[in-house]
Amino acid sequence: MSSTARVLPHPDSADISLPQVLFALSDPTRLDLVRELATQGPLSVAQCQAAGGDVPKSTFSHHLRTLREAGLIWSIPDGRRRTIELRRDDVERRFPGLLTAVLTDDRDRAQPPSEPAPTVAAEPELATRRDR
Repeated sequence: MSSTARVLPHPDSADISLPQVLFALSDPTRLDLVRELATQGPLSVAQCQAAGGDVPKSTFSHHLRTLREAGLIWSIPDGRRRTIELRRDDVERRFPGLLTAVLTDDRDRAQPPSEPAPTVAAEPELATRRDR
């Protein structure tokens, strides 16, 4: 049995594609994990799983793989453990502003309505034509 974790393949920054990134972020669990990495910085897999909610270990591994293959995270071997780190700089270079837009919580963007939208009244000329 090996005492070190194997090195996993990661896409080069030039190979990160927008459809793969958007697909990876389309799952709420993966999106929450990316948000956690963005605010907390690098985390161990155990810390990520604790933050990721109540999902089976195999499902969580699948989420990490999807994020890694999309180029959103680094999965760095650290002895028998792994550290997960957001590839913010690589994604930002490839798609400027994407992570900032995606990582902004919808509740942060919601603004209370200031005034109701004005209603458009029928033009008087049209109203008189109908009456004729």
